[in-house]
Formats: sequence, structure tokens, C-alpha cells
Amino acid sequence: MIYDCIDNGILLRVRLSPNSSSCRLSGIFTDADGQEFLKVAVVSVPEKGKANKELLNFIAKVFSIAKSQCRIVSGELDRYKKVEIKGNQVFLIEVAKMLVEGAKE
Repeated sequence: MIYDCIDNGILLRVRLSPNSSSCRLSGIFTDADGQEFLKVAVVSVPEKGKANKELLNFIAKVFSIAKSQCRIVSGELDRYKKVEIKGNQVFLIEVAKMLVEGAKE
């Protein structure tokens, strides 16, 4: 799974691809340890936090939540990130599952 359950939400694992032609989900990535990451492409360049900001805006839009409900908790300067998403855990898990299913098609 691309997420872990935490108090008041989920922790989403993301592999970010900046400097893309469009902002979109681009599949699931599995690392050497077998951990799955949601692959997200963003248009912004990875400087001065622009790509991270676009990622958070995109996640907020996909999960239909306020931007203030998500933040990067690790990987600020790395392509592999953990994003904390606060909210109704059942709803967030359902959305994450739909993202996984859509990414596998």
C-alpha cells in the first residue's frame, strides 16, 4: 500500500517527478525494499520549494481537502516524500485505494 495509517489521517508515500509537461498521477513505484510509492509528476522545477508546493496543492485537490490538511513530513529535498494528510481516515483510505486502482489500469 502507498500509505500508512496515523492518528487523524494517513501518511502517503510519494515519488515526485518535477519539471514534467503536466501535473498528473503517473502510476505506482516499488522500491528495492518493496515499499510502494504513488508517482506524481508536477510542472514546477525543484527549486525554492516550488515542486513541493505544487505537490501539496495537487494532493489537496485529488483528496478534496483543504491545503492546510496536508504537509510534507519527510523528504523535503528528496524525490521520495512522506505526506501527512489529516482528515477522516476512512474517507482518505478509500481515496488512496481508488488512486492505486486507477494507477494500475
